[in-house]
Amino acid sequence: MNAKLLLKTIFLLVVLFFLVLMGRENRGTVDFSLPPVLPNKITLPSAMMYYAFFAVGVVTGTVLTAGGGKGGGGGNKSGK
Repeated sequence: MNAKLLLKTIFLLVVLFFLVLMGRENRGTVDFSLPPVLPNKITLPSAMMYYAFFAVGVVTGTVLTAGGGKGGGGGNKSGK
């Protein structure tokens, strides 16, 4: 098994553990307002608000790193 893949998997499990822990322990409500985009306040439990911001961060990171693979063709194929 690739060591990099193993470290990424362990990191993902730790993050998921903290998400579950936060969902269990934070039951208070939070008001969120963003007047230019959202006309009304959003009131959600703090854990749900955290999940929403985490999801936005994951999607943003995925979009920023997508398509970063090596392009085909044009490379040095002499094997040096």
